Order: sequence, then C-alpha cells, then structure tokens
Amino acid sequence: MTTSSDVIEDAPKANDDTQLPPATLGGEKKGSLEQFALLLFIVVPFLALGAAVPMVWGWGVSWLDLGLLVFFYFFACHGVTIGYHRYFTHGSFKAKRPLRIALAVAGSMAVEGPLVRWVADHRKHHKFSDAEGDPHSPWRYGETVPALMKGLWWAHIGWMFDEERTPQEKYAPDLIKDRTIRAISRQFIWWTVLSLALPALIGGLVTMSWWGAFTGFFWGSLVRVALLHHVTWSINSICHAVGKRPFKSRDRSGNVWWLAVLSCGESWHNLHHADPTSARHGVERGQIDSSARIIRWCEMFGWAYDVRWPSRSRIDSRRNAGEGGSRRGKEPAEAA
Repeated sequence: MTTSSDVIEDAPKANDDTQLPPATLGGEKKGSLEQFALLLFIVVPFLALGAAVPMVWGWGVSWLDLGLLVFFYFFACHGVTIGYHRYFTHGSFKAKRPLRIALAVAGSMAVEGPLVRWVADHRKHHKFSDAEGDPHSPWRYGETVPALMKGLWWAHIGWMFDEERTPQEKYAPDLIKDRTIRAISRQFIWWTVLSLALPALIGGLVTMSWWGAFTGFFWGSLVRVALLHHVTWSINSICHAVGKRPFKSRDRSGNVWWLAVLSCGESWHNLHHADPTSARHGVERGQIDSSARIIRWCEMFGWAYDVRWPSRSRIDSRRNAGEGGSRRGKEPAEAA
C-alpha cells in the first residue's frame, strides 16, 4: 500500500441535525443473508456469461436479443457513470429535478447496489485512494506479484464481501436528506426486479413466445448484468494497477484505452483522479467519453447546468512533467 492519498473534500453536510432514516436496508454490517444474495448476483450472471458461447453455437442469437443486451447495457451503464458517479458522487454538474430522479433510477437498474451506499463507498475511495482506508485498492497487500494478484481479486470482487459498511451519514449526508433520493435508494430491490424483468417482458411480447421471453432474459438481463458488473469492477482493479498516467494524482490510477467504450468513458481514470469533479474524463483528442457527450446534450436541453467542463489550462496544469503542459494554451476542452 502507498502512504499517500488523493483526498477530496468531505461530503456536503446536511443543514440540520435531525436524525433521518437510513437510505438502505440492513444494519451497520453485512449479514449472512445479504452476503449470500450478493454471491448469487455475482455467480448467476457470470455463469450466464460463460454459457453465452455455447448458447450462440447451439441456438444462435437474434437481433432482438442483441438489441436488448446493448440497449439495457448502455442505459444502465450511463446511469452509473453519469448519475451515480459524476453527478451524485462528485457533483460534476447540477440537474433539474426530473433528471436527478431519472439518473437515480437508471443507476439503480445497473444492479450495483443502492445509490447512497454506492456513493458513500466511492467518496471514501477517493479520500483514501490506494492508501490505508481505501475500500478497494489492488495494492492493499503489497507490491510483489503474488500480493498484487491477491489485491486485484480484492479490488475486483472481494471487497464487496467485507462485513464493514462505509458510514452513510459521514460520506453521503446530502443524499440521505433528500426524501426522494432516499426512497429510491431504499427501493433498490424493486429497481433490480424491474431491470431484470423488462428484457424478458419485451422479448416475450415482441415474439409472442416463452422462448422469446427466456432469451430476452438471458441476453438482456443475465449476460448484460455480468458484463456491466465486470467492466465497472475493472475500473477499481485494472485501472488502479496498469495504464498510462499522464496526469498528476496521489495514487496509481491509470488510463486504460481498451475499456473506454464499454465503461462509457470511465477508464480514462488517471484524469478523473487528477480532477475528480470534471464532467469529462476523456480530455484528449480521440478519447471516447460517451458520458460526457450525454451530459453535454442534457446541458443543451436545459436539464443540466453549471457543468464543470475542464478548460485546457486546467488540464495542462495537472499534467506530469514532459506531457506538454502548455500546449494549446487556454483553449477549452471540447466534450467527447
């Protein structure tokens, strides 16, 4: 473990000391039932992902099934990247109330946990990034090859089974105070049911068959969830172990180009840790960042405002030596 940390400011505080109900179900520690449910949500979609190849070989895959997979994948992925991450965690922009609610629901349908718990974990990660206290650093056990292999497993999956929870009141009091957001976070199980049921329902109705419902569920629910989970978890593991580091950050976050499309721009992770509140992570020419593009569209329609777009001078000020810190002067960085 490194001893430095990429510390951000503490989460915004609620304006009063009124005791509010928790924004998630469960207590201060994960119980056996919750850990078993978590195991099922990891293993079952992963088994479906493994069965995808023989499924295609034996029965093929329809354009409807592929469409359901792609649509629900990117719908939920952007719910996490734009909603859970850039908006709720880091405040990269402000959103009108309907967009705020839509982002909370879309992120919940990624089946990555309740909104407030996700945000609390991620804010803690930034406060102690790759240092003691980071919930999911791949450098947790040291820098030797065996230690890093163990750390990669911990950062990718293992940390989710830790009994200790990140305190919501400390890291996400602003979200707990919002009654609507608190309700959406507490209703996570129902958003999960909806997320898994919709592809099956659409597949069954379009084909008017039970087989269409089954394949819609297989591709649009199980395979989609497994793929999205492992791409998201790869930001915690792979992007903190390898990748280019053109920007100054007090951790080991790196840019991993081959994850950019599937992660909706999140794998330009070095810039994100160098400038956590930036609405755009892929700031260089050719760095695809679909999340930033959608934020730009929301801004154009008036749904998002006060967007923290990085200026060229701000980007250059965060470059490591020898990375062309003064190039292009103060030209603003365009959205992806």
